[in-house]
Amino acid sequence: MAFRRSVVLIRLLSSVAGVFCLVLASACAPAPVYDVVLRGGTVYDGSGSPPVVADVAISGDAIAAMGSLGNARGEVEVDASGLAVAPGFVNMMCWANESLIEDGRSQSDIRQGVTLEVMGESHSMGPLNPRMKDLMIRHQGDIRYDVEWTTLDEYLLYLTNRGISPNVASFIGAATPREYVIGNEDRAPTPEELDQMRELVRQAMEEGALGVASALIYPPGSFAKTDELIALAEVAAAYNGIYISHVRGEGMNLSNAVDELITTAREANARAEIYHFKSSGMANWPQFDSVVEKIEQARAEGLHITADVYTYPAGSTGLNSTMPPWVQEGGFEASLERLQDPALRKRIAREMLSTSDDWENMYLGAGSPENILLVELKNPDLKSLTGKTLAEVAEMRGASPEETAMDLVVEDRSRITAVYFSQSEEVLRKVIALPWVSFCSDAASLAPEGVFLKSSTHPRAYGSFARLLGKYVRDEQLLPLEEAIRKLAALPAENLGIERRGKLKQDYYADVVVFDPRTIQDHATFTEPHQYATGMKHVFVNGVQVLAEGEHTGALPGKVVRGPGWTGE
Repeated sequence: MAFRRSVVLIRLLSSVAGVFCLVLASACAPAPVYDVVLRGGTVYDGSGSPPVVADVAISGDAIAAMGSLGNARGEVEVDASGLAVAPGFVNMMCWANESLIEDGRSQSDIRQGVTLEVMGESHSMGPLNPRMKDLMIRHQGDIRYDVEWTTLDEYLLYLTNRGISPNVASFIGAATPREYVIGNEDRAPTPEELDQMRELVRQAMEEGALGVASALIYPPGSFAKTDELIALAEVAAAYNGIYISHVRGEGMNLSNAVDELITTAREANARAEIYHFKSSGMANWPQFDSVVEKIEQARAEGLHITADVYTYPAGSTGLNSTMPPWVQEGGFEASLERLQDPALRKRIAREMLSTSDDWENMYLGAGSPENILLVELKNPDLKSLTGKTLAEVAEMRGASPEETAMDLVVEDRSRITAVYFSQSEEVLRKVIALPWVSFCSDAASLAPEGVFLKSSTHPRAYGSFARLLGKYVRDEQLLPLEEAIRKLAALPAENLGIERRGKLKQDYYADVVVFDPRTIQDHATFTEPHQYATGMKHVFVNGVQVLAEGEHTGALPGKVVRGPGWTGE
């Protein structure tokens, strides 16, 4: 019995000693060291769940830990108490193609928390043939550059090799393989030509394109029929890519245009998205609710239909979009010849003033030439017209607005970017609140300096995301902040099939933003658009800090983000 008691005592002492050693070892273990620790922020993980107060640690390009990190320390420590910590925002549709060549810092978007720029509406920066390269050089505006790439992937690598702050991704524009194979002719491709177009899409998907993107009101994209779109979308869908579209009509033809998108998605077995969802033209605003019901029904049937939106009740596109598409058949140079033909000018002016089921009449959609604001001209002799309406310029010249529009395009030898005030604030609020809608800028990423000041722009270039968080979330409480962040980050990343981005989660890429929900605000206006948003404090891209205390650090850590079909390493 005494022997047994001794054995029990020895085991008990051993157990106590073991526990003591573990406690001692734990106490003596070195505290974890991370590259960055964000302390005590209100963390919105991107899922739409309510936020929690927590620390976020970053090591290398990934999120290393989240929670109460105690005595862990970071080589860089950021006090995020009282601030929102969220995954970086995805700009579902931008025109930073050229602006990032000029300035890789992406200032206007980084200062709003955008860490991924998505490009490619209608035309993408590749694949290109020699003729397309020549046209790209000849039609450059204020930003000048050499075309040193051929494929879409080569273009994206060209950007990252030069150095850019945000990540970049792109669709292959549906008009790009069309132009590559058959030019700017208004006709259907032959079966052989369609096969060539499909092969170009296949190559782009294997290089990492996100899918196929169409813009069906602009030639040559408008020349494509539904069966052509289905054929291209089928190829993208085979790689789990998405079909995304500036639909064939956003005004009186919106319902039919959405029908076409749904048909394309169904027949191609593809996920689909509507670019910058809206109802354009006052007479067309009432039809918006029925179009939403149509989309909801398609979603209920199992189709994956989503949309994105910019947060302003005005759009922006070329002044030549006020003219019928046949004007541009054969390309822009051919359109300039037609615009100088007296007989054709009369026909063009007449059609600009006529409603049509065959094309999206931006001139009538604006309601008045007073609602068409000129913001980007490239001819130095015409720069003084920047910021004037088409009506004002027509009065200055003593000509009709229709004649003035044609004359300006000819004199500037460009499409001339204009802002169209044709949308409804009420409709915009409805779009913003839809749970399947994400956000975009539909603009370049700019800075109020250098070459960018040679032209005006739409305020969405500086404020689309900050306006959501300030005006619509904080001030008007249109949706909760956690839901807005889901729609800014996780929703678009999931729609695009992008892995390890869009959420704050261990081992996800460290695209992280820290902002003050109480002060985040857009400041850009239509008359003075070159103004940064404020309230964004810190931004990290792939673990590297590109914004610190609201100022750009100069860091350029952006990478190419490729779609699910990528066959590379």
